[in-house]
Amino acid sequence: MLLKDKVKQSLEFIRFRLVTEPKIAIILGSGLGGFADSLNDPVVISTADIPYYPVSTVPGHKGQWILGNINGIQVLCVQGRVHYYEGYSLEQVTFPVHLFAGLGIKTLIVTTASGGLNPDFKPGDLMLITDHINFGFGNPLIGSPENLLGPRFPDMSEPYNKELLSLALNSGKETGIPLRQGVFCWVTGPSYETAAEVRMLRKCGGDAVSMSTVPEVIVANQRHLRVLGLSLITNLSTGLSDSKLNHKEVTDMANKAGKKLQKLLKTIIQKIEN
Repeated sequence: MLLKDKVKQSLEFIRFRLVTEPKIAIILGSGLGGFADSLNDPVVISTADIPYYPVSTVPGHKGQWILGNINGIQVLCVQGRVHYYEGYSLEQVTFPVHLFAGLGIKTLIVTTASGGLNPDFKPGDLMLITDHINFGFGNPLIGSPENLLGPRFPDMSEPYNKELLSLALNSGKETGIPLRQGVFCWVTGPSYETAAEVRMLRKCGGDAVSMSTVPEVIVANQRHLRVLGLSLITNLSTGLSDSKLNHKEVTDMANKAGKKLQKLLKTIIQKIEN
Protein backbone atom coordinates (compact mmCIF):
# COMPACT_ATOMS: atom_id res chain seq x y z
CA MET A 1 0.00 0.00 0.00
CA LEU A 2 1.25 3.46 -0.86
CA LEU A 3 2.15 5.88 1.92
CA LYS A 4 -0.59 8.33 0.86
CA ASP A 5 -3.26 5.64 1.30
CA LYS A 6 -2.00 4.74 4.77
CA VAL A 7 -1.96 8.40 5.77
CA LYS A 8 -5.49 8.89 4.43
CA GLN A 9 -6.87 6.01 6.51
CA SER A 10 -5.06 7.20 9.63
CA LEU A 11 -6.33 10.74 9.21
CA GLU A 12 -9.92 9.51 8.89
CA PHE A 13 -9.52 7.73 12.23
CA ILE A 14 -7.91 10.75 13.94
CA ARG A 15 -10.26 13.45 12.66
CA PHE A 16 -13.25 11.58 14.04
CA ARG A 17 -11.71 11.88 17.51
CA LEU A 18 -10.42 15.45 17.46
CA VAL A 19 -12.77 18.09 18.79
CA THR A 20 -10.54 21.01 17.79
CA GLU A 21 -7.80 21.65 15.24
CA PRO A 22 -4.29 21.82 16.74
CA LYS A 23 -2.01 24.62 15.58
CA ILE A 24 1.28 23.25 16.88
CA ALA A 25 2.64 19.70 17.18
CA ILE A 26 5.34 18.77 19.70
CA ILE A 27 7.29 15.51 19.61
CA LEU A 28 8.52 14.76 23.13
CA GLY A 29 11.84 12.96 23.56
CA SER A 30 13.00 10.45 26.18
CA GLY A 31 11.96 11.53 29.67
CA LEU A 32 10.28 14.67 28.37
CA GLY A 33 6.74 13.36 28.10
CA GLY A 34 5.63 15.16 31.27
CA PHE A 35 4.93 18.34 29.32
CA ALA A 36 1.83 16.76 27.79
CA ASP A 37 0.42 16.21 31.29
CA SER A 38 0.26 19.98 31.77
CA LEU A 39 -2.22 20.53 28.90
CA ASN A 40 -5.73 21.72 29.70
CA ASP A 41 -8.83 19.77 28.58
CA PRO A 42 -6.78 16.86 27.23
CA VAL A 43 -8.06 14.39 24.65
CA VAL A 44 -5.96 11.22 24.55
CA ILE A 45 -5.55 8.94 21.53
CA SER A 46 -3.56 5.75 21.91
CA THR A 47 -1.19 5.43 18.98
CA ALA A 48 -1.77 1.66 19.07
CA ASP A 49 -5.31 2.40 17.80
CA ILE A 50 -4.22 4.57 14.86
CA PRO A 51 -4.04 2.53 11.64
CA TYR A 52 -0.46 1.89 10.43
CA TYR A 53 1.03 3.86 13.33
CA PRO A 54 4.24 2.26 14.70
CA VAL A 55 4.21 1.29 18.38
CA SER A 56 6.97 2.64 20.62
CA THR A 57 9.01 0.02 22.48
CA VAL A 58 11.26 2.37 24.48
CA PRO A 59 10.89 3.04 28.23
CA GLY A 60 9.74 6.62 28.80
CA HIS A 61 7.71 6.71 25.56
CA LYS A 62 4.05 6.05 26.40
CA GLY A 63 2.66 5.74 22.91
CA GLN A 64 -0.14 8.29 22.85
CA TRP A 65 -1.22 11.58 21.35
CA ILE A 66 -2.55 14.22 23.71
CA LEU A 67 -4.51 17.13 22.28
CA GLY A 68 -5.08 20.00 24.69
CA ASN A 69 -4.59 23.69 25.11
CA ILE A 70 -2.18 26.10 26.73
CA ASN A 71 -3.98 29.35 27.51
CA GLY A 72 -6.41 28.60 24.69
CA ILE A 73 -3.81 27.60 22.10
CA GLN A 74 -4.49 24.11 20.73
CA VAL A 75 -1.42 21.87 20.90
CA LEU A 76 -0.86 18.26 19.92
CA CYS A 77 1.78 16.41 21.94
CA VAL A 78 3.29 13.08 20.96
CA GLN A 79 4.25 10.92 23.94
CA GLY A 80 6.03 8.01 22.37
CA ARG A 81 8.35 8.78 19.50
CA VAL A 82 9.59 5.76 17.56
CA HIS A 83 13.17 5.25 16.49
CA TYR A 84 15.02 3.63 13.62
CA TYR A 85 16.88 1.38 16.05
CA GLU A 86 13.60 -0.23 17.11
CA GLY A 87 13.55 -1.99 13.76
CA TYR A 88 11.18 0.37 11.99
CA SER A 89 11.78 1.76 8.53
CA LEU A 90 12.41 5.49 8.21
CA GLU A 91 9.02 5.76 6.50
CA GLN A 92 7.43 4.38 9.68
CA VAL A 93 9.57 6.56 11.96
CA THR A 94 8.40 9.70 10.14
CA PHE A 95 4.78 8.60 9.64
CA PRO A 96 3.50 10.94 12.41
CA VAL A 97 4.91 13.99 10.60
CA HIS A 98 2.79 13.20 7.54
CA LEU A 99 -0.23 13.06 9.82
CA PHE A 100 0.62 16.48 11.26
CA ALA A 101 0.79 17.93 7.76
CA GLY A 102 -2.50 16.25 6.84
CA LEU A 103 -4.15 17.83 9.88
CA GLY A 104 -3.07 21.27 8.71
CA ILE A 105 -0.46 21.81 11.41
CA LYS A 106 2.11 24.39 10.31
CA THR A 107 4.61 24.36 13.18
CA LEU A 108 6.50 21.38 14.60
CA ILE A 109 8.59 21.50 17.76
CA VAL A 110 10.93 18.54 18.17
CA THR A 111 12.57 17.82 21.51
CA THR A 112 15.19 15.22 22.25
CA ALA A 113 17.45 14.02 25.04
CA SER A 114 21.03 14.24 23.79
CA GLY A 115 24.61 13.60 24.72
CA GLY A 116 26.83 16.66 24.84
CA LEU A 117 29.71 16.69 22.37
CA ASN A 118 30.73 20.27 23.11
CA PRO A 119 33.03 20.26 26.18
CA ASP A 120 31.52 23.57 27.26
CA PHE A 121 28.12 21.93 27.74
CA LYS A 122 26.97 20.30 30.96
CA PRO A 123 24.08 17.96 31.86
CA GLY A 124 20.84 19.91 32.23
CA ASP A 125 21.67 22.47 29.53
CA LEU A 126 19.09 23.25 26.85
CA MET A 127 20.37 23.64 23.30
CA LEU A 128 18.55 25.21 20.38
CA ILE A 129 19.31 23.17 17.27
CA THR A 130 20.61 25.49 14.56
CA ASP A 131 21.48 22.78 12.02
CA HIS A 132 22.11 19.05 11.86
CA ILE A 133 24.39 16.38 10.41
CA ASN A 134 22.91 13.05 9.30
CA PHE A 135 25.31 10.39 10.61
CA GLY A 136 22.58 7.76 10.29
CA PHE A 137 23.25 7.88 6.54
CA GLY A 138 19.64 7.02 5.76
CA ASN A 139 16.86 9.22 4.43
CA PRO A 140 13.09 8.79 4.76
CA LEU A 141 12.58 10.16 1.24
CA ILE A 142 14.39 7.27 -0.47
CA GLY A 143 12.01 5.33 -2.68
CA SER A 144 9.78 5.60 -5.73
CA PRO A 145 8.30 9.02 -6.55
CA GLU A 146 4.71 7.76 -6.40
CA ASN A 147 5.24 6.88 -2.72
CA LEU A 148 6.22 10.43 -1.75
CA LEU A 149 3.89 13.04 -0.29
CA GLY A 150 6.03 16.02 -1.21
CA PRO A 151 9.05 16.94 -3.33
CA ARG A 152 11.72 14.30 -3.69
CA PHE A 153 14.46 16.93 -3.44
CA PRO A 154 13.35 19.36 -0.69
CA ASP A 155 15.53 22.32 0.13
CA MET A 156 17.38 21.95 3.46
CA SER A 157 19.11 25.33 3.63
CA GLU A 158 17.01 26.25 6.68
CA PRO A 159 15.88 22.99 8.33
CA TYR A 160 15.27 24.84 11.60
CA ASN A 161 13.23 27.99 11.10
CA LYS A 162 15.24 31.14 11.85
CA GLU A 163 12.19 33.07 12.98
CA LEU A 164 11.36 30.36 15.51
CA LEU A 165 14.99 30.26 16.67
CA SER A 166 14.88 33.99 17.36
CA LEU A 167 11.54 33.64 19.11
CA ALA A 168 12.94 30.84 21.31
CA LEU A 169 15.99 32.91 22.25
CA ASN A 170 13.73 35.75 23.32
CA SER A 171 11.64 33.29 25.32
CA GLY A 172 14.78 32.08 27.09
CA LYS A 173 15.69 35.63 28.06
CA GLU A 174 12.16 36.34 29.24
CA THR A 175 12.02 33.24 31.44
CA GLY A 176 15.61 33.48 32.66
CA ILE A 177 16.50 30.13 31.08
CA PRO A 178 19.92 30.19 29.40
CA LEU A 179 19.97 28.51 25.99
CA ARG A 180 22.89 27.00 24.17
CA GLN A 181 22.95 26.87 20.39
CA GLY A 182 24.56 24.19 18.30
CA VAL A 183 24.67 21.55 15.60
CA PHE A 184 22.84 18.29 16.25
CA CYS A 185 24.13 14.90 15.05
CA TRP A 186 21.88 11.92 14.36
CA VAL A 187 23.26 8.42 14.83
CA THR A 188 21.23 5.24 14.59
CA GLY A 189 22.08 3.69 17.98
CA PRO A 190 21.04 1.89 20.04
CA SER A 191 24.57 1.51 21.40
CA TYR A 192 26.09 4.70 22.75
CA GLU A 193 29.03 6.21 20.89
CA THR A 194 32.63 5.22 21.47
CA ALA A 195 35.18 7.83 22.53
CA ALA A 196 36.68 7.76 19.03
CA GLU A 197 33.26 8.33 17.48
CA VAL A 198 32.65 11.25 19.82
CA ARG A 199 35.96 12.83 18.77
CA MET A 200 34.98 12.40 15.11
CA LEU A 201 31.53 13.93 15.62
CA ARG A 202 33.05 16.88 17.42
CA LYS A 203 35.67 17.43 14.69
CA CYS A 204 32.87 17.38 12.13
CA GLY A 205 31.19 20.27 13.93
CA GLY A 206 28.69 18.52 16.18
CA ASP A 207 27.62 19.92 19.55
CA ALA A 208 25.10 17.25 20.60
CA VAL A 209 24.25 13.72 19.52
CA SER A 210 21.11 11.60 19.73
CA MET A 211 19.31 8.66 18.10
CA SER A 212 16.31 10.54 16.74
CA THR A 213 14.95 13.81 15.32
CA VAL A 214 16.75 14.24 11.99
CA PRO A 215 14.47 11.91 9.95
CA GLU A 216 11.41 13.71 11.32
CA VAL A 217 12.91 17.10 10.50
CA ILE A 218 13.66 16.03 6.92
CA VAL A 219 10.04 15.03 6.33
CA ALA A 220 8.77 18.16 8.11
CA ASN A 221 10.74 20.27 5.63
CA GLN A 222 9.46 18.17 2.74
CA ARG A 223 5.89 18.85 3.95
CA HIS A 224 6.62 22.58 4.47
CA LEU A 225 6.28 22.64 8.27
CA ARG A 226 8.24 25.22 10.23
CA VAL A 227 10.54 23.42 12.68
CA LEU A 228 11.99 24.37 16.04
CA GLY A 229 14.42 21.92 17.63
CA LEU A 230 15.23 21.77 21.35
CA SER A 231 17.84 19.39 22.68
CA LEU A 232 18.19 18.65 26.39
CA ILE A 233 21.77 17.71 27.25
CA THR A 234 21.34 14.77 29.62
CA ASN A 235 24.95 13.64 29.79
CA LEU A 236 28.43 14.25 28.46
CA SER A 237 29.30 11.85 25.68
CA THR A 238 31.83 9.04 26.03
CA GLY A 239 35.33 10.30 26.65
CA LEU A 240 34.23 13.67 28.01
CA SER A 241 33.56 12.30 31.49
CA ASP A 242 34.49 9.23 33.55
CA SER A 243 30.87 8.07 33.85
CA LYS A 244 29.48 5.08 31.98
CA LEU A 245 26.21 5.67 30.14
CA ASN A 246 22.87 3.95 30.58
CA HIS A 247 19.32 4.78 29.48
CA LYS A 248 17.95 5.14 33.01
CA GLU A 249 20.40 7.91 33.88
CA VAL A 250 19.54 9.68 30.64
CA THR A 251 15.80 9.62 31.38
CA ASP A 252 16.38 10.56 35.04
CA MET A 253 18.22 13.72 33.98
CA ALA A 254 15.55 14.49 31.39
CA ASN A 255 12.86 14.17 34.05
CA LYS A 256 14.85 16.37 36.43
CA ALA A 257 15.24 19.15 33.88
CA GLY A 258 11.72 18.71 32.53
CA LYS A 259 10.17 21.60 34.48
CA LYS A 260 12.64 24.02 32.95
CA LEU A 261 11.76 22.78 29.47
CA GLN A 262 8.03 22.97 30.20
CA LYS A 263 8.30 26.60 31.27
CA LEU A 264 10.25 27.46 28.14
CA LEU A 265 7.87 25.60 25.81
CA LYS A 266 4.82 27.36 27.23
CA THR A 267 6.40 30.76 26.65
CA ILE A 268 7.48 29.81 23.12
CA ILE A 269 3.98 28.58 22.23
CA GLN A 270 2.44 31.86 23.42
CA LYS A 271 4.84 33.83 21.23
CA ILE A 272 4.20 31.65 18.17
CA GLU A 273 0.49 32.34 18.34
CA ASN A 274 0.68 36.06 19.22
